Amino acid sequence: MAQGDYRMLDAAGLVGLLEGLAPHVRLGGAPSEWRIREVGDGNLNLVFLVDGPEGSVCVKQALPYVRAAGPSWPMSLERAFFENAYFRAVAPHVGARIPQIFHYDPVLYCTVMESLSSHIILRQGLIAGRRYPQMAQAMGEYVARACFSTSNFAMSCEAKMEAERLFAANQALTRISVDLIFCDPYRQSERNRHTAPQLDSLVSEIRADSALKVAASRMGLKFMTQSEALLHGDLHTGSVMVNAQDCRVIDPEFALYGPIGFDVGAFFANLLLNWFAQPGHATSQDDRMAQQEWLWEQAVVYWNTFRSTFLQLWSQAATGDAYPNVLWTSAQDSGALQAARDAYLQNVFADMLGFAACKMIRRIIGFAHVLDFESIRDLQRRAHCEAGALRFARSLLIHPQQFASLDTVGDALTS
Repeated sequence: MAQGDYRMLDAAGLVGLLEGLAPHVRLGGAPSEWRIREVGDGNLNLVFLVDGPEGSVCVKQALPYVRAAGPSWPMSLERAFFENAYFRAVAPHVGARIPQIFHYDPVLYCTVMESLSSHIILRQGLIAGRRYPQMAQAMGEYVARACFSTSNFAMSCEAKMEAERLFAANQALTRISVDLIFCDPYRQSERNRHTAPQLDSLVSEIRADSALKVAASRMGLKFMTQSEALLHGDLHTGSVMVNAQDCRVIDPEFALYGPIGFDVGAFFANLLLNWFAQPGHATSQDDRMAQQEWLWEQAVVYWNTFRSTFLQLWSQAATGDAYPNVLWTSAQDSGALQAARDAYLQNVFADMLGFAACKMIRRIIGFAHVLDFESIRDLQRRAHCEAGALRFARSLLIHPQQFASLDTVGDALTS
């Protein structure tokens, strides 16, 4: 709950906050000339855009409850602290792939940052059938750099332990992930919903499927126990801002140490969700099949870029205690190390698919859904798209041995 001098910001409060931040925040003109809009459409926070004669900023404030549920679901304000801590940790390694942060207020739990006014939310663009040529490569590089730089491949064991200790305190949001991704969708819960009655039968099958529940629980155990790197924790297409030339990652308040495949899989899942939703947005002029083909191409680029970037970093920037450089001195050592690298990335690939499947299922029959499907007004059409995604995700989880490569995933997707 809210503490101390915390208060929810309004227009007057924003003006007072921003006036005190000059010259770091240059809006120009008098406060009476500033245009203030509350634009938050997510599940958790207040988000304001403030435009002045000379510039603009975005102000994001944590609420003491889950915005999508209201005051009946209290939520720690500390998530704003962890969001800023994540940005600080990855900023030296990911360059301009995150917004510029101007100020963090630890009393109001708010962040003043670059407004990205020339960008839109990636999810919205993909729903509209737009294409972003730089997006997949940019995101593959981003996840690889953020994860590698915060892992034992780049950090000493002591430094990583200190970082883990810091983010281990982000318990409230980690609890949300544990419940909403790995538990609630597979049981009756008042927080769940789905397209009814069209999906009733399939949802009942899923909740009665013991093998599926075991597989989802196995991924949940990995999430809770495998602390490989600092994760964004909620890396979906609603957490990425894009335009034709640029791609930025936002909203890392779920940040935690966990398995690298979780972040990789979260974004991969959202590309697949949009793939399955495309027929629901088809018109007589555009059947969206070409868009589906492009989306799968982007999913392939995304994984291949992640993999190649991670391997490049492992070869050129491995300064941590994992696979220490002092061990690899001969030609035989070099071959063995390369085999170990390939095996490690194959495990990340398997984790990516498992976590992607869990993410897909929770976004269709759990608490927080995605606009990709929700914006399809014809319920029969929507349910048909959702059912395809659910069945595909179920197959990924129950039969992981069938998906050893992107080719096998692509074949199953289009069969």
